[in-house]
Amino acid sequence: MVDRESYERVAERIDSYREEMIALQGELTAVPAISPDNGGRGEYAKARVLKGILDTMAFDAVLSIDAPDDRAEGGVRPNLVCRRGPKDGPTTWIVTHMDIVPPGELSLWEGDPYQIRVRDGRIYGRGVEDNQQDLVASLFAAKALLAEGGEPKRAFGLVFVADEETASSYGLDYILNQKENPFGRDDLIVVPDSGNPEGTLIEIAEKSILWLRFQTKGKQCHGSRPDEGRNAFLAASHLVVSLDRGLHGRYPVEDPLFDPPRSTFQPTRKDANVPNVNTIPGDDVFYMDCRILPRYDLEEVMNFVRREADRIEGEWGVTIKVEHVQRVQAPPPTAADAPVVRALKEAVREVYGLEARAGGIGAGTVAAYLRRRAYPVAVWSRSDNTAHQPNEYCVIDNMVGNAKVFAHLFLNGLEDRSP
Repeated sequence: MVDRESYERVAERIDSYREEMIALQGELTAVPAISPDNGGRGEYAKARVLKGILDTMAFDAVLSIDAPDDRAEGGVRPNLVCRRGPKDGPTTWIVTHMDIVPPGELSLWEGDPYQIRVRDGRIYGRGVEDNQQDLVASLFAAKALLAEGGEPKRAFGLVFVADEETASSYGLDYILNQKENPFGRDDLIVVPDSGNPEGTLIEIAEKSILWLRFQTKGKQCHGSRPDEGRNAFLAASHLVVSLDRGLHGRYPVEDPLFDPPRSTFQPTRKDANVPNVNTIPGDDVFYMDCRILPRYDLEEVMNFVRREADRIEGEWGVTIKVEHVQRVQAPPPTAADAPVVRALKEAVREVYGLEARAGGIGAGTVAAYLRRRAYPVAVWSRSDNTAHQPNEYCVIDNMVGNAKVFAHLFLNGLEDRSP
């Protein structure tokens, strides 16, 4: 149980940090951490800012686990791990990610995406919600506890990972394969990277992720003589329609644990082909984002996609290469009554006065990598879900309130509890 007097002192400290939290949001937004895969320089500069702060705090250790990447600034993708408390017991971890996505079409933004704007109780800027809202909240929750002094009864720690937006091979997945992997089977692990505006969703399951790239090759020709070529764009368009009908028809099961409850298969990115109107393209590339219920095997889905591509090849005289950009088979869910879920429910009740429930999502988080290795993990955040949108924003009250939830978790020793 959480000592109420201790929690109230920590919560009061967190309230006093409000302006500092906003200021740190501004500092972090000004050093965009975009993956080289998305045209950026990685997380090095942002990690240096954070490490400078962590080194001034009373953690027992601040560890940098660097994944080599020649494309990135400093030649590495840094991951930061810090911990405080007893070494012989379980640890409560908050895991957030440092990387962000590019801003997209700049004309849709009200100002510079990398300079925060504070208005009407919100902070606007790229990355301020995804994932800086809870990164900052977790840091100041720890700061408040450390400022209280004394040795915590239960160890707590923060992990700031790289590469969440592009498959985590340099981030959490890399950490889990290193000897410095800090996680234990009895730890409580929270990934605050998904949720709802009320803060009532505790995510315990995710759909499988399948991102596909389709390259169709035909024969380029003049726009007035289609008989002399093979229109790769037209063939690809037929494949898009065929996959939309076929995939949704073949995998129709709904699971009420998830929202939306069914598998989704959506064409998304379309690469440019020919630059002029009067040329029929001989090469065309498009992508699909598929979020698939865990009951379906991704290998079977890939086989179905390949059969559809083979059929279009035969009908249109083209060749179609299908490859996955990201492929994550969903692991088994976290138990709905797991200690981390119960601790989160108690914290949400204390801070926000609400009853949270366990559920599933279609978006992917780094929790999948932990679940695959049977670590107890839950995903929770109170957020408006503006991630990846123009004029992304963070509700300041959510950032401060979520810090109190994390502090409550850090204070909550579950050793004497039964399921």
